[in-house]
Amino acid sequence: MTEADGVLERHGDVSVLRFRRTLAQPLETVWAALTEDVHLKEWFPTTIEGAQAAGAPLHYAFRQGEGEAFDGQMTAFEPPSLMELRWADDLLRFELESDGSGCILSLTVTFPEHGKAARDATGWHVCLERLALECSGAALPWSPPDRWHVVHPYYVAAFGAEASAIGPPPDREGVADDPPSRR
Repeated sequence: MTEADGVLERHGDVSVLRFRRTLAQPLETVWAALTEDVHLKEWFPTTIEGAQAAGAPLHYAFRQGEGEAFDGQMTAFEPPSLMELRWADDLLRFELESDGSGCILSLTVTFPEHGKAARDATGWHVCLERLALECSGAALPWSPPDRWHVVHPYYVAAFGAEASAIGPPPDREGVADDPPSRR
Protein backbone atom coordinates (compact mmCIF):
# COMPACT_ATOMS: atom_id res chain seq x y z
CA MET A 1 0.00 0.00 0.00
CA THR A 2 1.27 3.48 -0.84
CA GLU A 3 0.34 6.91 0.43
CA ALA A 4 -1.75 7.43 -2.72
CA ASP A 5 -3.98 4.41 -2.02
CA GLY A 6 -7.33 4.82 -0.35
CA VAL A 7 -7.79 3.51 3.18
CA LEU A 8 -11.20 2.18 4.26
CA GLU A 9 -12.65 2.52 7.76
CA ARG A 10 -16.06 1.74 9.23
CA HIS A 11 -17.66 4.05 11.76
CA GLY A 12 -21.03 2.74 12.93
CA ASP A 13 -23.43 2.82 9.98
CA VAL A 14 -21.07 4.60 7.59
CA SER A 15 -17.92 3.76 5.73
CA VAL A 16 -15.10 6.24 5.25
CA LEU A 17 -12.51 6.28 2.47
CA ARG A 18 -9.40 8.40 3.05
CA PHE A 19 -6.91 9.44 0.41
CA ARG A 20 -3.80 11.56 0.95
CA ARG A 21 -1.77 12.80 -1.99
CA THR A 22 1.37 14.90 -1.99
CA LEU A 23 1.38 17.20 -5.01
CA ALA A 24 4.30 19.21 -6.36
CA GLN A 25 2.13 22.21 -7.22
CA PRO A 26 1.40 25.03 -4.76
CA LEU A 27 -1.84 25.07 -2.80
CA GLU A 28 -3.31 27.85 -4.99
CA THR A 29 -2.85 25.79 -8.18
CA VAL A 30 -4.51 22.74 -6.66
CA TRP A 31 -7.32 24.85 -5.18
CA ALA A 32 -8.06 26.20 -8.67
CA ALA A 33 -8.19 22.63 -10.00
CA LEU A 34 -10.63 21.69 -7.21
CA THR A 35 -12.98 24.63 -7.73
CA GLU A 36 -12.83 26.02 -11.28
CA ASP A 37 -15.02 24.51 -14.02
CA VAL A 38 -12.24 24.61 -16.61
CA HIS A 39 -10.22 22.21 -14.42
CA LEU A 40 -13.08 20.21 -12.87
CA LYS A 41 -14.17 18.93 -16.26
CA GLU A 42 -10.77 17.21 -16.61
CA TRP A 43 -10.99 15.11 -13.46
CA PHE A 44 -14.28 15.34 -11.49
CA PRO A 45 -17.00 12.88 -12.58
CA THR A 46 -19.83 15.45 -12.76
CA THR A 47 -20.47 19.12 -13.19
CA ILE A 48 -20.90 21.10 -9.97
CA GLU A 49 -23.60 23.73 -10.47
CA GLY A 50 -24.34 26.22 -7.70
CA ALA A 51 -22.74 28.84 -5.50
CA GLN A 52 -19.41 28.20 -3.85
CA ALA A 53 -20.64 29.00 -0.38
CA ALA A 54 -21.38 26.93 2.71
CA GLY A 55 -25.02 25.86 2.71
CA ALA A 56 -25.57 26.47 -1.01
CA PRO A 57 -27.67 23.92 -2.91
CA LEU A 58 -25.79 22.15 -5.70
CA HIS A 59 -26.79 20.24 -8.81
CA TYR A 60 -24.59 17.57 -10.39
CA ALA A 61 -24.81 16.20 -13.92
CA PHE A 62 -22.67 13.58 -15.64
CA ARG A 63 -20.92 15.10 -18.65
CA GLN A 64 -21.24 12.04 -20.88
CA GLY A 65 -24.72 10.97 -19.73
CA GLU A 66 -23.36 8.03 -17.66
CA GLY A 67 -26.05 8.49 -15.05
CA GLU A 68 -28.91 10.67 -13.91
CA ALA A 69 -28.37 14.17 -12.57
CA PHE A 70 -28.78 14.64 -8.82
CA ASP A 71 -28.76 17.32 -6.13
CA GLY A 72 -26.52 18.01 -3.18
CA GLN A 73 -25.13 20.82 -1.09
CA MET A 74 -21.92 22.73 -0.42
CA THR A 75 -21.58 22.00 3.29
CA ALA A 76 -18.29 23.87 3.83
CA PHE A 77 -16.25 26.23 1.67
CA GLU A 78 -13.13 27.89 3.08
CA PRO A 79 -10.79 29.03 0.29
CA PRO A 80 -8.09 27.97 -0.32
CA SER A 81 -8.04 24.98 2.01
CA LEU A 82 -11.43 23.27 2.47
CA MET A 83 -14.36 22.28 0.28
CA GLU A 84 -16.98 19.82 1.51
CA LEU A 85 -19.84 18.63 -0.68
CA ARG A 86 -22.92 16.49 -0.14
CA TRP A 87 -22.76 14.39 -3.32
CA ALA A 88 -26.03 12.43 -3.36
CA ASP A 89 -25.73 10.23 -0.23
CA ASP A 90 -21.97 10.72 0.05
CA LEU A 91 -20.02 13.46 1.79
CA LEU A 92 -16.82 14.53 -0.02
CA ARG A 93 -14.29 16.55 1.99
CA PHE A 94 -11.30 18.02 0.15
CA GLU A 95 -8.62 19.56 2.35
CA LEU A 96 -5.36 21.21 1.29
CA GLU A 97 -2.32 22.11 3.33
CA SER A 98 0.91 23.70 2.16
CA ASP A 99 3.97 21.47 2.10
CA GLY A 100 7.07 23.40 1.07
CA SER A 101 6.60 24.47 -2.55
CA GLY A 102 3.81 21.90 -3.01
CA CYS A 103 0.81 20.82 -1.01
CA ILE A 104 -0.95 17.85 0.52
CA LEU A 105 -4.45 16.98 -0.66
CA SER A 106 -6.66 14.91 1.61
CA LEU A 107 -9.95 13.52 0.35
CA THR A 108 -12.36 11.94 2.81
CA VAL A 109 -15.45 10.23 1.38
CA THR A 110 -18.15 9.22 3.86
CA PHE A 111 -20.95 7.00 2.54
CA PRO A 112 -23.70 4.67 3.85
CA GLU A 113 -23.35 1.67 1.46
CA HIS A 114 -20.32 -0.34 2.56
CA GLY A 115 -20.71 -2.73 -0.38
CA LYS A 116 -19.63 -0.04 -2.85
CA ALA A 117 -16.34 0.76 -1.12
CA ALA A 118 -14.03 -0.97 -3.63
CA ARG A 119 -15.93 0.45 -6.60
CA ASP A 120 -15.90 4.00 -5.24
CA ALA A 121 -12.30 3.80 -4.01
CA THR A 122 -11.29 2.85 -7.54
CA GLY A 123 -13.24 5.77 -8.99
CA TRP A 124 -11.80 8.33 -6.59
CA HIS A 125 -8.30 6.88 -6.98
CA VAL A 126 -8.49 7.42 -10.76
CA CYS A 127 -10.07 10.87 -10.31
CA LEU A 128 -7.23 11.94 -8.01
CA GLU A 129 -4.66 10.67 -10.53
CA ARG A 130 -6.42 12.77 -13.17
CA LEU A 131 -6.43 15.77 -10.81
CA ALA A 132 -2.67 15.44 -10.29
CA LEU A 133 -2.14 15.31 -14.05
CA GLU A 134 -4.40 18.36 -14.53
CA CYS A 135 -2.43 20.30 -11.89
CA SER A 136 0.87 19.44 -13.59
CA GLY A 137 -0.41 20.17 -17.10
CA ALA A 138 0.34 16.62 -18.26
CA ALA A 139 -1.88 14.67 -20.63
CA LEU A 140 -3.64 11.48 -19.55
CA PRO A 141 -1.38 8.51 -20.38
CA TRP A 142 -4.39 6.12 -20.32
CA SER A 143 -8.16 6.20 -20.77
CA PRO A 144 -10.14 6.50 -17.51
CA PRO A 145 -12.17 3.30 -18.16
CA ASP A 146 -8.98 1.35 -18.89
CA ARG A 147 -7.28 2.73 -15.79
CA TRP A 148 -10.34 1.89 -13.68
CA HIS A 149 -10.03 -1.77 -14.66
CA VAL A 150 -6.34 -1.80 -13.74
CA VAL A 151 -6.93 -0.29 -10.27
CA HIS A 152 -10.21 -2.01 -9.30
CA PRO A 153 -8.80 -5.50 -8.55
CA TYR A 154 -6.40 -3.95 -6.05
CA TYR A 155 -9.26 -2.45 -4.00
CA VAL A 156 -11.35 -5.63 -4.25
CA ALA A 157 -8.41 -7.60 -2.84
CA ALA A 158 -7.56 -4.96 -0.22
CA PHE A 159 -11.11 -4.36 1.06
CA GLY A 160 -12.62 -7.86 0.70
CA ALA A 161 -15.92 -9.26 -0.51
CA GLU A 162 -18.20 -7.34 1.86
CA ALA A 163 -16.82 -4.01 0.60
CA SER A 164 -16.97 -5.21 -3.02
CA ALA A 165 -20.60 -6.36 -3.19
CA ILE A 166 -21.73 -3.55 -5.50
CA GLY A 167 -20.09 -3.92 -8.88
CA PRO A 168 -18.73 -1.51 -11.44
CA PRO A 169 -20.63 1.51 -12.68
CA PRO A 170 -22.58 1.00 -15.94
CA ASP A 171 -19.84 2.48 -18.14
CA ARG A 172 -17.30 -0.01 -16.69
CA GLU A 173 -19.41 -3.22 -16.90
CA GLY A 174 -18.59 -5.99 -19.32
CA VAL A 175 -14.86 -5.38 -19.36
CA ALA A 176 -12.65 -7.76 -17.45
CA ASP A 177 -10.50 -6.28 -14.70
CA ASP A 178 -6.78 -6.55 -15.08
CA PRO A 179 -4.94 -8.47 -12.38
CA PRO A 180 -3.68 -6.43 -9.41
CA SER A 181 -0.08 -6.88 -10.55
CA ARG A 182 -0.70 -4.35 -13.35
CA ARG A 183 -1.10 -1.52 -10.81
